[in-house]
Amino acid sequence: MGGGRGSKMAATGPAPLRVGFVGAGRMAEAIAQGLIRAGKVEAQHVLASAPTDRGLCHFQALGCQTTHSNREVLQSCSVIIFATKPHVLPAVLAEVAPVVTAKHILVSVAAGVSLSVLEELLPPNAQVLRVSPSLPCVVQEGAIVMARGRHAGSNETKLLQNLLDACGQCEEVPEAYIDIHTGLSSSGVAFVCTFSEALAEGAIKMGMPSGLAHRIAAQTLLGTGKMLLQEGKHPAQLRTDVCTPGGTTIYGLHALEQGGLRAATMSAVEAATCRAKELCRK
Repeated sequence: MGGGRGSKMAATGPAPLRVGFVGAGRMAEAIAQGLIRAGKVEAQHVLASAPTDRGLCHFQALGCQTTHSNREVLQSCSVIIFATKPHVLPAVLAEVAPVVTAKHILVSVAAGVSLSVLEELLPPNAQVLRVSPSLPCVVQEGAIVMARGRHAGSNETKLLQNLLDACGQCEEVPEAYIDIHTGLSSSGVAFVCTFSEALAEGAIKMGMPSGLAHRIAAQTLLGTGKMLLQEGKHPAQLRTDVCTPGGTTIYGLHALEQGGLRAATMSAVEAATCRAKELCRK
């Protein structure tokens, strides 16, 4: 009798968190991988949907459940991450709206779809949040920002932030910052890759083998980023620490200034942000 009672008590523990993905592309897979690796959710409690098996095979390899039914995801999970292409999202939201309940935390990672549009397409009082991730989520080093809708409470926001911290660094921001984040971080990955490539090509020009030059350039970016984050220094301070009077670095910095690196980089972030705002208006 005592044994039966103990097993009954064990069975009444809190229900495990179930996370659903509607859309199974690379970003959805990266977020799922981060959550599972960090132990935030068990693979068997992740359910992903997509129209074909092509994207779902990556979720299956992680040990997740898969389906072709978007509604099934909402009927099985409480945290739902919509990771479809932006032009597909309105039709997907219309399809699942009838099964949305007050328990759902609805998260969109679709670029250019505002909170007001999301809330308009979903039932009244739906708890909606908008997230802007970046590709390094694939290696759990993404820079992620999120903005909450009118009905998302602080508990739901904290829960989501705690989950997404598994994919890198996640911060809550006003929605107006999301397009800027697109220009700074989402597009910024390509800007940093261009700089890394140029660094390596400078070394190749001076005689270093290509593979070695690219590895050292990438590690230099990684190490510098870690120092900036861990030491909390302004980049100008770290630059000054490296720059000795009459040394190699100041000569190299002078060449960068002559080439307009600083202004070109600022213009790149501005151009990408303006394009994000334009896409949002469309």
